Amino acid sequence: MNIASLAPLAVVLPILGAALTFALNRNPLAQRAVSIALLSLTLLLECWLLASVWTTGTASVTLGGWQPPFGVVMVVDQFSSLMLVVSSVISLAVLIYATGQGMADGDREAPVSIFHPTYLILVAGVSNAFLTGDLFNLYVGFEILLTASYVLMTLGGTGPRIRAGVTYVVVSVVSSVLFLIAIAMIYGATGTITMADLAIKLAELDPGTRNLLHVMLLVAFGIKAAVFPLSFWLPDSYPTAPAPVTAVFAGLLTKVGVYAMVRTETLLFPGDTLNTPLMVVALLTMLVGILGAIAQSDIKRLLSFTLVSHIGYMVFGLAMSSVAGLAAAVFYVAHHITVQTSLFLVTGLIERRGGSSSVDRLGGLAKLSPLLALLFFIPAMNLAGIPPFSGFLGKLGLLQAGIALGTPLAITLVVGGVVTSLLTLLAIARVWNRAFWRKPEDADYPAAVLKDTAAVGLLPRTMVGPTAALVVFGVALTVFAGPLFQLAGNSAEQMLDRTAYIHSVLGENAKVPGIAAPGASTPLQGGGK
Repeated sequence: MNIASLAPLAVVLPILGAALTFALNRNPLAQRAVSIALLSLTLLLECWLLASVWTTGTASVTLGGWQPPFGVVMVVDQFSSLMLVVSSVISLAVLIYATGQGMADGDREAPVSIFHPTYLILVAGVSNAFLTGDLFNLYVGFEILLTASYVLMTLGGTGPRIRAGVTYVVVSVVSSVLFLIAIAMIYGATGTITMADLAIKLAELDPGTRNLLHVMLLVAFGIKAAVFPLSFWLPDSYPTAPAPVTAVFAGLLTKVGVYAMVRTETLLFPGDTLNTPLMVVALLTMLVGILGAIAQSDIKRLLSFTLVSHIGYMVFGLAMSSVAGLAAAVFYVAHHITVQTSLFLVTGLIERRGGSSSVDRLGGLAKLSPLLALLFFIPAMNLAGIPPFSGFLGKLGLLQAGIALGTPLAITLVVGGVVTSLLTLLAIARVWNRAFWRKPEDADYPAAVLKDTAAVGLLPRTMVGPTAALVVFGVALTVFAGPLFQLAGNSAEQMLDRTAYIHSVLGENAKVPGIAAPGASTPLQGGGK
């Protein structure tokens, strides 16, 4: 059996779960059971897909009996299957966390009947974006997840959430309209929107037309990925949502934009045409993001700025157009999804235990809750890139690839990456010192909850458990960094070569255009093959 034929289930199962949970809106326990069970089943399926493409290579499945380039196609390769697995691990952990928070709070924060169906629709949209083999279905995936995210961001209907939601909606609509216009122009120029077919036909276009289409797609995806200067919306939008919603947004939504940029640069427009602008954007994203983080006193806003900053590392790896750089970027995406989500979940626990997420109002958390201190410390050090964590390994791979490339701009980015990592450590250390180690009475505005050292039930096991599991999963990325780097290296080679992708969709007789990707044969640095 072709395992790729089961790939649509990664989208269908969450949609089925959304329908069932909506039908069970009067039974919260049944809703929780159905959503967790179906998301767990989806994760098992995606692990099977990853194991299959690891051994048998890229595979595709057409939907509705229409053969490409006319029909909808889903493609499973090592990169897409890795993204599916990591995103489902994150989604499941956040779902269990949100379920625990709902049970602990009596579902006051967000009605379960609204949350569970919407959350599962979000997961379906993310999976569809990772699997799709044509541009319009990618647009559909974006719209599915964005529509669900509008609802999740404004849960509770508070003033700040509505205001942040308006900004988020406006920016998302602008990005989507630009993407849709780009799709229409691409179809008008080539007569197809199947990405494997576009990989052939775009190479035949006039260079000016091709560059215009290239820039339009990158701008649309850059808004979704929150790269500078298109990242202004994120720090004001994410921190206002409930903790689980902020966590899943931070972990997944921007990475779908990064994923789309990777597919654009490697499959549709291979080569170094826009490498220099991408490197400049990567450097500015790193530095502007982390300087914004240092200026924050609220932990959620600080983490939102670090989220923007570390997108720059991924764009840096992509812009090098080498196996080493792209492999390090793939590894870093998997690492960052996990660590960033973990930190936002821990911040939710900090806010619950300390009464605030502002470092000005916190103190003494290490004494009040040593477990909470440990749960923050591990992913915080991982984010800062302290050895031997996966954050260090991913950054080391990127820096080695930049040094191997050897251009002045690449070396500048290497220096910028080191500076950004040090400033990340500075920002994280400030939170660690002030929120966890200083005395509560030394806080500028002591939170009332901190004075009640005998309070119980502030950190429910159903919230601490998935947070701890996600922190352990982040550590596992370090323990198994060798196989993960090998997977990332294989993914990079496949994406830069394009042959397996195009042949899996269009058949073995399809002609693959020549590729002018500099350094495509560069050996993988920092592990892998």
